[in-house]
Amino acid sequence: MSRARNWLLGALTVGLAASITLSEATLVVLAVVLVAGRRAAAEGAARPRATWPLIGPLIAFALWTLVTVAASGHLRQSLLASRGLLTLGAFYVVLNALPDTRSAGRFASGLLVAVAVVALLSIVQVGFCPPEGTVETSSAAVRLLMRKCARARGFFSIYMTLAGVLAVVLVAALPRVALGGRRAAWAIPACLAGIVVLGLTSVRGAWLGFATGCAACLLGLRRRWLVLAALLVILAGSLVVEPRVLERVKTMGDLADDTTRDRLAMLAAGLGLAIAHPITGIGPGQVKNVYPAVAPPEALRHSTSHLHNTPLQIVVERGLPGLAAWIAIWVGFFGAAWRVYRRVPPADEDARALVLGSMAAIAAFLVAGLFEYNFGDTEVLLAALAVMALPFVVERDLRASPPQLRE
Repeated sequence: MSRARNWLLGALTVGLAASITLSEATLVVLAVVLVAGRRAAAEGAARPRATWPLIGPLIAFALWTLVTVAASGHLRQSLLASRGLLTLGAFYVVLNALPDTRSAGRFASGLLVAVAVVALLSIVQVGFCPPEGTVETSSAAVRLLMRKCARARGFFSIYMTLAGVLAVVLVAALPRVALGGRRAAWAIPACLAGIVVLGLTSVRGAWLGFATGCAACLLGLRRRWLVLAALLVILAGSLVVEPRVLERVKTMGDLADDTTRDRLAMLAAGLGLAIAHPITGIGPGQVKNVYPAVAPPEALRHSTSHLHNTPLQIVVERGLPGLAAWIAIWVGFFGAAWRVYRRVPPADEDARALVLGSMAAIAAFLVAGLFEYNFGDTEVLLAALAVMALPFVVERDLRASPPQLRE
């Protein structure tokens, strides 16, 4: 059973980096394996009990979402739009599939390796992309990689998804890379490739999320100035090698930029909808139906399925109670993860790095969500949920270990 679990965890790391189909299928099979393992344990050797942290706010968010579905007036459409609630279960699957801190570290390393491979292929993708931005070919393999290749997207359908996954995984890995030693020999080039490709996605929201995550890591790292210097060198090199990255940086905060103007129009429309529907919102999946009627004149697009801002999307679809439940998930996570971090002995650098990287990665995810509805991007959300499980694996080890072994 443990061998099957390890193979499935390996497949999951590949899926999280490259394929939503693979990751979702693997999670389903992994859940079945875990349930079967629990039943077998009831008849034989005992296994650690399943753990369910954050279950309160997660259930509250799910139940209120169903309330808003019923109140939307478009029951079938809103219910289909809410099926992403099932994705949240990935947090518990990963948590209970990882038996201890060492396996959590291997999982995090495997995820970084998978992302680095995709990053290298993405460099090829952008480097060999013709001026028209796509390659017309009869080869399915070439078409998969080189269709819509102007901005790095890996094997995902759009560059925003790759940027979101990269930001989460790279930030989560940073504290472990900073420890140095043998792991840094391969992890530094992997992170380098990932950071370069993050620049090649040209997704400014993900850049800001990544920067926030790096800042959070630096606050908890002993070698913070060395890490900061390395990051600055890498980022400066990216700006020199790829001029388009510098151009995108220059447009940050520029109100004359078309994207900025359109996002501000969405913000104005979203706030208007939130004020008009403060309790149950307009219902999940209803923005695409309502937005054409409320888009302000300055909006460049009068049709959209989301508002490019996660908290705004949540409050518009689910009202203030839904937003409160959503915020409670993250408040609960950071509170619990911080308590775990404080309990880990300073000498256990691996465990501390896992917990610190997880907190910083979720901070990056949330900041990036201020500019993109990444909570609704299943691939990015799955990566965040997987990384989010790591502190609770460490906590389980702390509870299981005798006090004298933790000192």
